[in-house]
Amino acid sequence: MTDEKEFIQQLLNPKTQNTAFQKLLSDYQKPLYSHIRNIVLDHEDANDVLQNTFVKVFQYLKNFKGESKLFSWMYRIATNEALTFLNQKAKLSGLTSEALQTKTIENLKSDVYFDGDEIQIKLQKAIITLPEKQQLVFKMKYFEELKYEEIAEILGTSVGALKASYHHAVKKIELYVTSN
Repeated sequence: MTDEKEFIQQLLNPKTQNTAFQKLLSDYQKPLYSHIRNIVLDHEDANDVLQNTFVKVFQYLKNFKGESKLFSWMYRIATNEALTFLNQKAKLSGLTSEALQTKTIENLKSDVYFDGDEIQIKLQKAIITLPEKQQLVFKMKYFEELKYEEIAEILGTSVGALKASYHHAVKKIELYVTSN
């Protein structure tokens, strides 16, 4: 943890800030992009949200108290940015969040950055039938292979609640996939 504290100090120090921020980008850009992409689904949207995430990280780093890992704090920002983005996009489109997600999934087939097949599309359709929290938990556990402890820290909830959410999500997805 002292390494992380030192790194945060480097990020805050104007003399070492640029080098430290480049390291932050190289270490976290890909995992945060994947996390955001799992939520917003669209490549261009994910890039926009990723950029906003790093702006917020840089902007609010001085307020980071170190009560969680830097990784968890950044993932929480990325999650909130992605959800806010989806809600704003839905509102601007005059659609519900679910309708927007359905539309986005239909557009995945023509997305050159999506390498999934019909089964992946069906899985995405099943996921959007879940409540928002179950979607997040399922995506973070299934696609990103995060540990329950990490997800709990990111989402600010207990491991037990996450396990229950994941279990319910898996059951609902199985039911959706076998009945459609």
